[in-house]
Amino acid sequence: MIKTAEEATQFIESRQKFGSKPGLQRISALLDALDHPEKDLSIVHIAGTNGKGSTVSFLSTMLQETGWSIGTFTSPYIEELNERIAINGQPISDDALTSIVAQIQPIIDSADAASDLFEITEFEVLTAAAFLYFKEQGPDMVVLEVGLGGLYDSTNIISPLLTAITTIGMDHEQVLGDTIEKIAAQKAGIIKDKVPVVTGKIPPEALKVIEETAEKKQAKVYHFNVDYSIDYKGPYPDWGEQFDFYNEAGKIPKLITSLLGKHQTENAAVAVQLFYLVCQFKKIPFDEKNVKNGLLKTAWPARMERINQEPLIILDGAHNEQGIKRLAENINNEFKNRHIYVIFSALERKNVEGMLEQLLEISNAEIYLTNFDYAEVMRLEKNYQRIDEDRINIVSLWHFGLANILEKISDDDMILVTGSLYFVAEVRKLIKDLIS
Repeated sequence: MIKTAEEATQFIESRQKFGSKPGLQRISALLDALDHPEKDLSIVHIAGTNGKGSTVSFLSTMLQETGWSIGTFTSPYIEELNERIAINGQPISDDALTSIVAQIQPIIDSADAASDLFEITEFEVLTAAAFLYFKEQGPDMVVLEVGLGGLYDSTNIISPLLTAITTIGMDHEQVLGDTIEKIAAQKAGIIKDKVPVVTGKIPPEALKVIEETAEKKQAKVYHFNVDYSIDYKGPYPDWGEQFDFYNEAGKIPKLITSLLGKHQTENAAVAVQLFYLVCQFKKIPFDEKNVKNGLLKTAWPARMERINQEPLIILDGAHNEQGIKRLAENINNEFKNRHIYVIFSALERKNVEGMLEQLLEISNAEIYLTNFDYAEVMRLEKNYQRIDEDRINIVSLWHFGLANILEKISDDDMILVTGSLYFVAEVRKLIKDLIS
């Protein structure tokens, strides 16, 4: 019997990452045994290769500005597992997590013994735990981030109020498929019968797949740059980005995101359009003040996060080629006059060469390629240095690279820590401990 949060976390993380077969059978059976807590929830469901976490955060913060309580389920965590299940930004307490997992454990133990239901995964346990917690706490709405893909993701068991697909690019090809169209089909799997879907800035070949799925499901599509749009105004002088937003309700001028990077204005726009639709469906005012305050108050760790000013240290969990490309564009746009020390690591299954080539587009970058404490981390014995021997350094432990940089960095230089979110979280913890 689970009696502590540590035991609850160990139980969850002891489950395997993937089931032997994709599908919703396992999560369906688990939720059936829990009397389907998800059916009592009002949910917005968000998928996408990149940007879905930021969009969840923008939307949930705007909704909180109305006075509502908002549940969020996100991936992965930065400091502790509890972060993944939260209400109004407050992670589930240790006591609540312990209680919830203690309710689920006997069901899983029984399922493990049944040949047709065994192999309930880590993410399926977390999904069920989130639904159970939200049913007990009763938030006004839940904003749910897809874990992987969409069609076979355990979050896809729901009947949502709205869905959104933020971006589509190449990532998790081993699971989702090796073309943009195949990946788009997986993401489009969250589209439900007659449930509107908001699409972000998506390539035409991927958008075509989404539109075909939506047509079959009779789901109205709200397109970026058609049904809603932005006029990007550039970086905000202190920190963040400025833009004007347009949709059928009119123009909202001078919006400021607290998150840095032009792409965050696009993520924010998806969130504002979702917020507008929620207000329509729930018959509450679409208040410009709630939009402005919500975007300004949004915080999202390890996404262009500034954790030190002198020297400037930024963390960004850009963990695929599309994410790194956008990151490089943002760094060139915002910090073109600084020398930039990049500390980078990724998982072995990623296209590391492609990501490095994108990082080398940062004009003043010196890259420290390293690894970290994770089973699936990239192997440094591959000759990545050949890509650019003058600008790529190999260091066996990121601690050594960071120490080397700190010895020679000036206040006008900056450090960018990027790559796997697991890596960024590990570095973030040490740097925050050093600063405090």
